[in-house]
Amino acid sequence: MAHTKILVVNSLYSPYIGGGAEIICQNLAESLHARGYEVAVLTTGMKVKTVKDSVNGIPVIRMGLRNLYFAKQTKRPHKIVRFIWHLVDIYNPLAKFEVDRIIGDLKPDVALCHNISGFSVSLWSSLYGHNIPVIEVLHDQYLRCPNCNTYKNGKVCNKQCLTCRLMRLPHRRISRKVNTVVGVSEYVLNSMVGNGYFKDSKKYVIHNAQEIPLPEEKRHWDGRSPLKIGYIGTLTEAKGIKMLIEVFKSLSINAELYIAGSGNIEYENSLKDLAEEDQRIKFLGYVKSCDFYELIDVCVMPSLWPDTFPGVAYESCAYHVPVIASDIGGIPEIIHHGRNGLRFKSGDKLQLRDAILSVYNHPENLCQYSSCARHEVESMLSPEKVVDRYEEIVKSVCQLKIR
Repeated sequence: MAHTKILVVNSLYSPYIGGGAEIICQNLAESLHARGYEVAVLTTGMKVKTVKDSVNGIPVIRMGLRNLYFAKQTKRPHKIVRFIWHLVDIYNPLAKFEVDRIIGDLKPDVALCHNISGFSVSLWSSLYGHNIPVIEVLHDQYLRCPNCNTYKNGKVCNKQCLTCRLMRLPHRRISRKVNTVVGVSEYVLNSMVGNGYFKDSKKYVIHNAQEIPLPEEKRHWDGRSPLKIGYIGTLTEAKGIKMLIEVFKSLSINAELYIAGSGNIEYENSLKDLAEEDQRIKFLGYVKSCDFYELIDVCVMPSLWPDTFPGVAYESCAYHVPVIASDIGGIPEIIHHGRNGLRFKSGDKLQLRDAILSVYNHPENLCQYSSCARHEVESMLSPEKVVDRYEEIVKSVCQLKIR
């Protein structure tokens, strides 16, 4: 299998990073390359013509622009332009034509696909037409929702709205062309399979992983100094940060709330206005993760939307910091209630308030959660074991193709 040609596909690739999926994709590509596989990357580009370059010794093909704009451009397009982009992205024939040409030149043995927006599901049709087995890794809800998050107007979408149903009409049918599907969480895989996707595909769950060196044992909160509560991440409505500030302001306790990260400037300013009268709340902007977790005693993840597999949850635990988190999306697969933190019903201010008071009034429990935190996420701190599992899947898919 050493000479197996693997085509890794993702909407964005270094130096264009949109989120955790890009980091996971690049780490997996480079790890497979280091194990002797012949790896090439196919991604979308911002130029009209398809161009080739190299990142850390791996050839990268950046497909020429086949829609109205490049997904990672700095200026947000007008909503009408965005709507047309999504219409084209239902099934992009121009992208398929170019992918057909690229695959014809590369002749890969297997395709390891991650996020495919910008290519559209026409990518699967192209690979299927060339008899290239497809392993699809699910990082988000793109196949059910053009916005990828099943969250709209401040609420989680329990079922597809009319717009999503229309813009995802071909996706269930075409997903049958995928040999193997991998969910980065049970949640995202079950949400797809439960909605009729990947009926003929082999199915696996492989949690993301990040290597985080063992930090020094954390000093436990003594119950007398201010309890330092932290939030780190993008400052958006869907993350529930506004609710966290409101709940914290309602508590007359000896505590401080540290907020790290940034977001849309208008929304960020509205949060600062909300917190302005409470001197216990501090906005830090960008902070290195290791420095942030050293600062706080407990991390809060008040997500309102079903985040597929949020890295903050296991990253925090890796630094011996327990987490208070909403019970939504992939979070319950990381935060185990009463072991490495507490969970509360998403959007429920009273339950969030009670969870904070629980750790505040019982420092011994917080100490216990902290002691167990890293152990509970140990499997998510070993990227090499994750690569082992993907390598097994690549081998099994290729063997089936040979037969």
